Formats: sequence, structure tokens, C-alpha cells
Amino acid sequence: MAMKSLTLKRTLPDEIPDNIKCPQNDAPMVESSKKIKKKKKPSESYKTYIFKVLKEVHGDIEISNKAMEIMNSFVNDMFEKIAQEASKLAKYNKRNTMSSRDIETAVKLVLDGNLAKHAVHQGNKAIENFKES
Repeated sequence: MAMKSLTLKRTLPDEIPDNIKCPQNDAPMVESSKKIKKKKKPSESYKTYIFKVLKEVHGDIEISNKAMEIMNSFVNDMFEKIAQEASKLAKYNKRNTMSSRDIETAVKLVLDGNLAKHAVHQGNKAIENFKES
């Protein structure tokens, strides 16, 4: 007996023919009642850190949820800009790995004068504290 090859066109789930069988166990294929949800990319949240810094600097001031979302978005944007700039610098220098020097230069390019100077100083201080521990 000659085997017929079955060619299927892309069909909607309710248009699947009844005679199609699963290739693994020869059982009839049935439509699943559960819908598959798309997984969202986990977004980084710095809300707890922003809140801790706020309480350290101004202990009596509170922050609204909307303001916290704006601050979180700002921090995410800044990290993204610095990472993109550091990546470009590594590519310009024909290296596959970003170095601390690339990140420091990226911070100086993304941030303005005095703010960049303080950010680099705090970053170097954090690295020294990390190396000591």
C-alpha cells in the first residue's frame, strides 16, 4: 500500500482536520484549551535603591508612585545610554570585552562635567570597597 504524503497549509486552530495524528505517539492531535502567554522581558527595577537613597538624603520626604516610576525610568535610560556608549568604545578599539576604562569614558561622554567627575569618583570608590571586601 502506497503512503500518501500529507501537506498542510497554515490553518487556524479551528480548521485542523480530524485525521492528523501526532508524530511522537500516533495519538490524534487536539487543540489545547490553555492559551500560551508571551513571556515579558523582565525589566530592571531600582525602586528600592531610589527609596533608600531618598531616605538617606531626605528622611522626611516621601515619593509618589508616579514619581518613583519616572525615577526608575530615568535610571534605566541612563544605564542603557552608558552601556551603549561603552559598547561602541570597545568596538572602536576592536575588543570584544568592555573594560572599566570604557565604562569610565562612556560616563564622561554621557554625563556633563561636574556630574561625570563625581560619578567616576563614586564608581572608583565603590570598586575599591569591593576589592577590599
